[in-house]
Amino acid sequence: MLSSLIKSMRPRQWPKNGFVFVPLLFDQKLFDPAGVLVVTAAFVLLCLMSSAVYLMNDLADIESDRQHPLKKNRPLAAGQLNPRVAVAATILLAAASLLAGYYLSPALAVILLLYLLSQIAYTFKLKHVVLLDVLTIALGFILRIAAGVVVIEVVRFSPWLYVFGGFLALFMALGKRRAELTLLGGEAGVHRAILDDYNLDLIDRLQGIVTTSAIVAYSLYTFLAEGLPQNHAMMLTIPFVLYGVFRYLYLIHVRDEGGAPEEILLRDRPLQITLVSYFLMVFAARYLLN
Repeated sequence: MLSSLIKSMRPRQWPKNGFVFVPLLFDQKLFDPAGVLVVTAAFVLLCLMSSAVYLMNDLADIESDRQHPLKKNRPLAAGQLNPRVAVAATILLAAASLLAGYYLSPALAVILLLYLLSQIAYTFKLKHVVLLDVLTIALGFILRIAAGVVVIEVVRFSPWLYVFGGFLALFMALGKRRAELTLLGGEAGVHRAILDDYNLDLIDRLQGIVTTSAIVAYSLYTFLAEGLPQNHAMMLTIPFVLYGVFRYLYLIHVRDEGGAPEEILLRDRPLQITLVSYFLMVFAARYLLN
């Protein structure tokens, strides 16, 4: 039972909450012990809250998950986890995250609550509303960045990073929808009703818009945001962002991957190298070449 509960909490997806560290990195506070500690605590609380959300989602989707070729193996859908245990865990995890978040920072508790409310709306309504479903997913990532902002005193963080983070999350959410359509084919609507409102042509057009917007937003950040190095060293990070986006497009369009972004990141070596190289370049630009 404990193993099934932990699996349902989806620790493999916790790296998504790493967006909370974005303000710490870009505000040049990586060597501030107090800042690192408080952001790490916010990361843990986001993991607890996101796990509560995953449990809530699985509880709401038990029947549809049982018809899905992959999701049928989830503990709740497979009958390996008692729904009552899942309900209790959901309430406990959400409450613990909110209470600890309030103790850490009232503003963080507000963001955690907004995240929870948006995900409740997504689970029971918005995931059935075309376009609003993927926009709600993107909102969750913006709130993760905001959680990192409110727990430290930022002085060099730019709102452009909210814009870029939102477009990047939207890009991945659309990629996941595309992968679902490709995997499920004509039966896509049976497994997830909202997929009847999408088709590959629409998603490809939307991804084109979002991809362009993300790259432009990031490029504008590197030479318009306040507090950046006067030598424009941050512009050297643009090629890594370009290659990362191009690589992800290649994986979902040529290799028909993209169902779970975290799974792609865990197994695609070129993407891993690009991500590490990007952060090293950001570190050099913000901490060494400034």
